[in-house]
Amino acid sequence: MSDFAFALSVIGAGSYGTALAQSTASKGLPVMLWSRNKESALKMQQERTNDKYLPSVHFEDSLVVTSDLEQAIKASKNILVVVPSHTFSEVLSAIKPYLTSEHRLAWATKGLDKGTGRLLSSVAVEVLGNDIPMAVLSGPTFAMELAKGLPTAIAMAGTDQNFIKEFSDLMHTKTFRIYASDDLIGLQLGGAIKNVIAIGAGLSDGLGYGANARTALITRGLVEMCRLGIALGATDRSFMGLSGLGDLILTCTDNQSRNRRFGVYIGQGLSCEDALAKIGQVVEGYTMSKVIKDLKDKCNVQMPICTEIYEILYNNKSVKEAALSLLSREQKAE
Repeated sequence: MSDFAFALSVIGAGSYGTALAQSTASKGLPVMLWSRNKESALKMQQERTNDKYLPSVHFEDSLVVTSDLEQAIKASKNILVVVPSHTFSEVLSAIKPYLTSEHRLAWATKGLDKGTGRLLSSVAVEVLGNDIPMAVLSGPTFAMELAKGLPTAIAMAGTDQNFIKEFSDLMHTKTFRIYASDDLIGLQLGGAIKNVIAIGAGLSDGLGYGANARTALITRGLVEMCRLGIALGATDRSFMGLSGLGDLILTCTDNQSRNRRFGVYIGQGLSCEDALAKIGQVVEGYTMSKVIKDLKDKCNVQMPICTEIYEILYNNKSVKEAALSLLSREQKAE
């Protein structure tokens, strides 16, 4: 048996990865946080903060930052991957040589595989095999609020119920709660589609269309989420929970959401390139818009909101023209 010295190793030192590491360390548990950038890791370890993403949060004493991936994987049997979806496969391939049969892997990455549209769980099995327990965390979580200890709840689904229970207990704090789910497909789809709908909510608000339009877009966006989810084997019940409706409301209504702000900028007249530059961080919904469009075409599912958002982002359709297309669709029962 390996002598793991840390309770958790978090792979990815962006805002969300840092927040999850900080939250678990707040219990006094030893947590290792891995950053790809050696200089950034050294700076965070010395200054005890992530001044790029969470500048007002001071690290717990039990949080250790490293740029040594081997060290991070060997430090704990519990590995939590929190990287952008487009680097997910690459990161799993990098950690694979250091994994043992004692390891358990979870990820809080939201999205689908950029190249194929596959669920990240399928990517994980392809890269790592079925020898270790795996799970996904998803739900309405702004990194800064989590890092500051404000009340937060998310969901977790996976291949091993004992792992889900133990991992939930590990990360549970007085203000952070994890609910178990049995819908691995639904959890992952909800986390991907909500970012696209959030761009749509931002587009609407950028045009000044008001609360009525935003609420209608969220509600009908949830319908589109359910349609694609059911077509791919998810249960509609999961989309009524934290990783579906909960995350959708969060990202569509608060400007802490990068996807929402991205949409607002475009609605106000900025180009996609300028809006991305202004955000200055990964906007998952931009990439996911094309992935979801291809996936819904493959499944022959009607998703008019996601389709119009794709047309705006990739085919230069004007935001007002896209809105008119949605409003002029044939009347139908809810």
